[in-house]
Amino acid sequence: MVKITISNLNNLTIKSNDTTKPVLSILQDNFVDWMHACGGKGRCTTCKFKVVKGGENLSSITDAEQKFANMNRLNLKSERLCCQVRLEKDEVEIEVPDESKLPHLDYTY
Repeated sequence: MVKITISNLNNLTIKSNDTTKPVLSILQDNFVDWMHACGGKGRCTTCKFKVVKGGENLSSITDAEQKFANMNRLNLKSERLCCQVRLEKDEVEIEVPDESKLPHLDYTY
């Protein structure tokens, strides 16, 4: 079982047995609203998240993520694309970046 904690969404914690799905799909399966303008196709950066801890438990960097890193739209040391990355083991703590916050959700700090 893997665990995703969204620290600035009131420490919302989601558990899943599926390590084959992208993080975005796991969030959607658990009714968590998350910005993703391109529909989860890796064509934009609206679904990015900040890695707080546990980044070593995430899947390898994808071609789409590398493309946006090369364009200076994604910092791969601290940001990943929710639609591209999988949580392969253990847990990860993430944050929603300010530019991706949805107006109808109550974020902390």
